[in-house]
Amino acid sequence: MAKLLSCVLGPRLYKIYRERDSERPSSGVSETPTPVTTPPSSSWDTYYQPRALEKHADSILALASVFWSISYYSSPFAFFYLYRKGYLSLSKVVPFSHYAGTLLLLLAGVACLRGIGRWTNPQYRQFITILEATHRNQSAENRKQLSNYNFDFRSWPVDFHWEEPSSRKESRGGPSRRGVALLRPEPLHRGTADTFLNQVKKLPCQITSFLVAHTLGRRMLYPGSVYLLQKALMPVLLQGQARLVEEVICCEGNAGFYEVGCVSTPLEAGYSVLGWNHPGFAGSTGVPFPQNEANAMDVVVQFAIHRLGFQPQDIIIYAWSIGGFTATWAAMSYPDISAVILDASFDDLVPLALKVMPDSWRGLVTRTVRQHLNLNNAEQLCRYQGPVLLIRRTKDEIITTTVPEDVMSNRGNDLLLKLLQHRYPRVMAEEGLQVVKQWLEASSQLEEASIYSRFEVEEDWCLSVLRSYQAEHGPDFPWSVGEDMSADGRRQLALFLAQKHLHNFEATHCTPLPTQNFQMPWHL
Repeated sequence: MAKLLSCVLGPRLYKIYRERDSERPSSGVSETPTPVTTPPSSSWDTYYQPRALEKHADSILALASVFWSISYYSSPFAFFYLYRKGYLSLSKVVPFSHYAGTLLLLLAGVACLRGIGRWTNPQYRQFITILEATHRNQSAENRKQLSNYNFDFRSWPVDFHWEEPSSRKESRGGPSRRGVALLRPEPLHRGTADTFLNQVKKLPCQITSFLVAHTLGRRMLYPGSVYLLQKALMPVLLQGQARLVEEVICCEGNAGFYEVGCVSTPLEAGYSVLGWNHPGFAGSTGVPFPQNEANAMDVVVQFAIHRLGFQPQDIIIYAWSIGGFTATWAAMSYPDISAVILDASFDDLVPLALKVMPDSWRGLVTRTVRQHLNLNNAEQLCRYQGPVLLIRRTKDEIITTTVPEDVMSNRGNDLLLKLLQHRYPRVMAEEGLQVVKQWLEASSQLEEASIYSRFEVEEDWCLSVLRSYQAEHGPDFPWSVGEDMSADGRRQLALFLAQKHLHNFEATHCTPLPTQNFQMPWHL
């Protein structure tokens, strides 16, 4: 009876990984491949065949979950319609509650039938036995057997907890607690006191901002957290998970999932990659707000350091699009990280949010972003002292504020300018700033080379100037190099630094990055 209850409440099983050509062990569970090697494709087979009862019951429950999700998102409109029609009276609500209760009982019966179907399936019974054993005792043998199954991630035993002493003893009060504020309070106007009356006047705006951020805003910013999208992408995610189990651990971010997307770039370049999903994406719990994102990234880095044994100096952070927020947060919080690569990322969310919203909403949008969804990538990146590479997509349709062809409206430009102005303020004075903006107007390699040659940039001279300054003053930014330099010298040095910190990729926002474009950032 206990096993039957476990089958009723157990997670959905997707695939079982088996070796075709090797002897089957007595337990019926194959050995787990090492995560850094790629076995021949012919040596692996993935399958799980549910019995008819489980299959049909699971389809009914899946359909019910989809209808529930649609009802959840349409509930404000439904309540408004029912109120206008007078259906929210007690005489109408009571019969409706009876119908709802009956439906819940029917769904509970379907769930029990699914459990019976699982209980009659030897494969599922073996899986649930291994899962329960691993929850009781997370030994290496149990975990190795469990890794042969692909199932609902929420039921996977916890590998690493953020409160483990080994991870907290070095970070409590340490570098991961320094940095800039994630969210900003509404600024006070000059000469205005923050009195109780003023707070009362602001209350309606604050409530509106909160509601917008926690309903429409969060789902527009992180569409990957919407259940319907996850349900539609589930077959693709399962294919990606199967490939990752057979090859190497990898990562993905933003509106994509780590199972699919741009993961092939660092993998094909020969790197092992630690994968994680944003809060609310696929099996990841929570909701994707800035503080939750930072907390999740903190645990990912701590896991890499304290459980996997990587030193911060061996870690490179690679991020795409909105993933630049967590990447820059980690770089700011863990300054010993080796390097940061930001692909198709931006400096600040406010200009991009204003682009897609009505102009009359400017005040509400700005307030909502600053107080609830403040992705201040440039501000965080400027707190990092290590090597940085920015990849700008010259046909980007997402992080441009006008049209994709207008490369100067790409917010990656602003991210570069803010970084260089922070690190080299004397070089990026008036002359240097102007020439870098001219260089950023180039949308092809030929135009870049033309501007570079027009100002006769001597790379050997630029390197000698920077190395001499570093030897004399140390590596910490900001540098005062260029203070006593001629205007031509500042132009050369500004172009040299811009070319080292930003590479162009002639593609749209979602085009996979080719391996040859995945390069380590420049450093002296």
